[in-house]
Amino acid sequence: MTEITSHSEYPFLLVEDNPDDIMITKRAFIMGNIYNKLYVVQDGQEAMDFLRKRGKHKNAPTPALILLDLKMPRCNGFEVLKEIKTDENLRSIPVIVLTSSESEKDITNAYKLGCNNYIVKPVSFEKFIKTVVEIKQYWLIISKIPS
Repeated sequence: MTEITSHSEYPFLLVEDNPDDIMITKRAFIMGNIYNKLYVVQDGQEAMDFLRKRGKHKNAPTPALILLDLKMPRCNGFEVLKEIKTDENLRSIPVIVLTSSESEKDITNAYKLGCNNYIVKPVSFEKFIKTVVEIKQYWLIISKIPS
């Protein structure tokens, strides 16, 4: 008999400015039976405040995984990715770019800046649920990440 270990203690950080995409992601977590706490910030500057525990985020947990959109106000996803991957305290957190952009330039740039994975958001909700479940399966069950 295989024992299934809960990974609900590993929080996710969603960096997304689109309210519809935030709602869809939250619903995908529920529908996919993903019990990890999902923290949401709506722009790149707030993401860095969360990760560096500044201001209203001074008590924020360190996320086990970051889901990062690219097109955001104030500080875009590329700038956030660059800051994360050049910061000694943050660079080991896996960053999954989850965006609507299929641009080869965006894909190449994201990997050059150190993203761990690049996923184009599926259009259908059912496929989005499956994608979110597969992200958790791969990054928190199959892979080993720093705690």
